[in-house]
Amino acid sequence: MRPVFRKLSALLIVAMILVLSGCSDQYLVLDPKGPIASAQKDLMIISSLICLIIAVPVIAMTAVIVWRYRERPNSKAKYKPYWEHSTKLETIWWGIPIIAIAILAVITVDYTHKLEPSVAIQSEQKPIEIQVTSLDWKWLFTYPDEEIATVNYVKFPVDTPVVFKLTSDMAMNSFWIPNLGGQLYAMSGMAMTLNLLADEEGTYYGSGANFTGKDFAQMTFNADVTTKEEYDRWVQEVKQTEVALTDADVVKLKEQGTAEVAQFSSFPENLFYNIVLQYVEEGETSAHANHMASGVTKTDDQAVDEESSEHHNH
Repeated sequence: MRPVFRKLSALLIVAMILVLSGCSDQYLVLDPKGPIASAQKDLMIISSLICLIIAVPVIAMTAVIVWRYRERPNSKAKYKPYWEHSTKLETIWWGIPIIAIAILAVITVDYTHKLEPSVAIQSEQKPIEIQVTSLDWKWLFTYPDEEIATVNYVKFPVDTPVVFKLTSDMAMNSFWIPNLGGQLYAMSGMAMTLNLLADEEGTYYGSGANFTGKDFAQMTFNADVTTKEEYDRWVQEVKQTEVALTDADVVKLKEQGTAEVAQFSSFPENLFYNIVLQYVEEGETSAHANHMASGVTKTDDQAVDEESSEHHNH
């Protein structure tokens, strides 16, 4: 049995290595390119170290006990059939975990409040807003201030806060740029808020992190972070050289299927919030419906989105 067990163990280790090798994109969270991702990395490292304070001694003691008290001829281990209590040992193996959990709880609560996704990032630069719509199976990005739109591609300037407004046309998804911060759900009928900032130029991997059907794995995109000057030139180039996104184009984008990267010089008015409100029944009282009916200001938009985020962020 022992040779068979060794072979099975070796096969299991090889299988684990092969499986984990397919998760290389997940290591992007350990290569932060912005303050949010950096803080999240710190929290992961601190939490892991605190857990290791408990895990390493327990694993080591388990190995020592198994070896020392294994069945063998002429064993020299002490035999104490009536031993049942040690105040010193009880204090150690209950006290250390309790202290570690208390420290971990305090740190986690502190970071959770600091990393609330709807909280604006403090910066001297004026933030830009990008509206993100999850479609089957593609991403639609609309820039309300620049009045341009893109599919499966997003671009924004370095050292500039970006306010992502997230929604979904149908199935719930999860918007994620691992180098810049954690994921946040995009849900139909909701407008979530995710604040991110990139402090290094580059091209970063983005994806949908929630299963949404057959081609969900194709819902990836590049997030290009450039200088402010290059970003402004890109916006002007899109306006001058690309076609407009029409209502007919939107209907086609909503159909199930993948799509190539595309750019548009304009998009239908209130496209993002029309998608948010498409499932609101006539006469239904809704914060979003009241917003659309009364034409409230952007400040009211933010209040609505922040209220949504408080109840639904991940």
